[in-house]
Amino acid sequence: MEDNRFGKKSNVVRFGVSIPEELITSFDEYIRRRAYQNRSEAIRDLIREKLVEREWEQEGIDKEVVGTITYVFDHHKRDLVDSILRIQHEFADCVIASQHVHLDHDNCLEVAIVKGKPGVLRGVAYKLKALKGVKHCRFTMTTTGSALK
Repeated sequence: MEDNRFGKKSNVVRFGVSIPEELITSFDEYIRRRAYQNRSEAIRDLIREKLVEREWEQEGIDKEVVGTITYVFDHHKRDLVDSILRIQHEFADCVIASQHVHLDHDNCLEVAIVKGKPGVLRGVAYKLKALKGVKHCRFTMTTTGSALK
């Protein structure tokens, strides 16, 4: 532990890293484009991102994760909207909310906010993706944040 600028003890650990010049140049460009204040902030975010990925990639885990299922579909496709609603109701304990947007005359975008076990949520996304008339579907998981500092 070290003293912060207010004289209080903090749990920040400082460490040195050796990185090839070409890699750090690319990383600095990454930092600039994403408007990080410094390398430490960017490194912390990258570490958290990898820890979150590890959390939800573990198939047998009993942890709850949250995420979004975003899909674009042709709302003129026969029975598609009913099928989407049927899946959302089948997994009502996982689908927290959904937002529906009309993109144009034929296409809609919907975002379902989901919470549950990773395997179950993947299953919901696969079911939606497999529906005839769904043009694109992306499932993004993240953590509930309870394990991150």
